[in-house]
Amino acid sequence: MNEKVVLVVEDDSSILQGIRSNLTFEGYGVLTARDGEKGWEIYQKKSPDLVILDIMMPKINGFELCKMIKRTNESQAILFLSAKSEEVDKIMGLDLGADDYMIKPFSIRELVARVRAIMRRSSEDSSDVFTYAFDDVDIDFVGRVVRKSNKVLDLTTLEFNLLAYLINNAGRALPRDELLNKVWGYDYFGTARTIDNFITKLRGKLEADPQKPKRIVSLRGLGYKFVKDDMLPGTNE
Repeated sequence: MNEKVVLVVEDDSSILQGIRSNLTFEGYGVLTARDGEKGWEIYQKKSPDLVILDIMMPKINGFELCKMIKRTNESQAILFLSAKSEEVDKIMGLDLGADDYMIKPFSIRELVARVRAIMRRSSEDSSDVFTYAFDDVDIDFVGRVVRKSNKVLDLTTLEFNLLAYLINNAGRALPRDELLNKVWGYDYFGTARTIDNFITKLRGKLEADPQKPKRIVSLRGLGYKFVKDDMLPGTNE
């Protein structure tokens, strides 16, 4: 089994050392950088499995570095660390495609648990099928590419993973808790609002009429369901 590699970009030396020591103990290969510029240099050379990013860093901040990484590899797993606790910062980090966001000060045991959850999700197949199409949408699960009317859509890692889970379980009523656990991981401390926000974004990108969705439908008091062609109203009439 190949060693999983984590790149930690953090300008606080004590935090950096603590993360490196604990992840090394857990069996991960650990690369480190004290600023965003060095982090980018290492990333391009080493292609780590996970990148842990501080936000407030010299030269290139975490948000900008995340954008640079995602332009290179949209599916790259990223975890943000930040002293910024405002909701808008968390939303920005997740919207940029990050898999998780932790606020300083944090428990190193919780960090390790979240790293394990991200690694576990990234090592699992995103889908049981290779391709899928509905309406004017085509999905390549292997290449992780979604097209609508032959135009490539810009989906974040979590948006793609959520869509894949919905499609793999088409026709099933999926409670919000299940979606959080299966897509974000059991170690993620999210809320029902997290799911609702991501569903709204998916509908905006995929549905012909996001205000009247026919593919990703709400189940009042429970969660959501993906509707296949043969389940659409009037299909069997």
